[in-house]
Amino acid sequence: MIEAVIFDLDGSMVDSMWMWRTIDIEYLGRFGIELPENLQSCIEGMSFSETAVYFKERFQLPDDLDTIKADWNRMAWDKYAYEVPVKEGVTELLQYCMDHGIKAGIATSNSRELVENVIRAHHLDPYFDCIMTGCDVAKGKPAPDIYLAVAQALDVSPKNCLVFEDIIPGIQAGKAAGMRVCAVYDKYSEHQDEVKRELADYYTYQFRELLEDGILTGI
Repeated sequence: MIEAVIFDLDGSMVDSMWMWRTIDIEYLGRFGIELPENLQSCIEGMSFSETAVYFKERFQLPDDLDTIKADWNRMAWDKYAYEVPVKEGVTELLQYCMDHGIKAGIATSNSRELVENVIRAHHLDPYFDCIMTGCDVAKGKPAPDIYLAVAQALDVSPKNCLVFEDIIPGIQAGKAAGMRVCAVYDKYSEHQDEVKRELADYYTYQFRELLEDGILTGI
């Protein structure tokens, strides 16, 4: 019985993974640094704070961590507000959960400032009972910390939670927390689809499928 759904943000709930590569190119360009091809895979699953530490150490950036994160927040906000859409069917699924007493939470590696701005911009804030970021817990994904923290905040047993994730570390985090996981299609990670299907309990191309097929109610 599903008592709570927990969404990852980037690539799962909103179509934003493309945006971060653009920001990384622009940000590193300020310091005359070319974007390494393996950067995205190196930071996948890290919290916002962990990523800032990684950038500062790997690229020997002169700015302190708070300045790095503040710059990223400023660069990302306009894109989130005007260029990043909510994935198809997300609002309908959230409304279904609200109507049927299923709690909803967010477990994101992003910053709290950005996630709160995103859900306000898309009028999704009434649907969520809990927002947790990777900076709120000891370890980022693939560790289960953030999903366990959301379940505790929602007062729901992990076994009664369904996670929506688009990347492998996120799927691993949900499974490590003892939750069922629905892998979400995202163009950014489509080259990993075979592995995502193997690791997750379910897979969906768009959230409306879950309602039309009765998957959410049948799980």
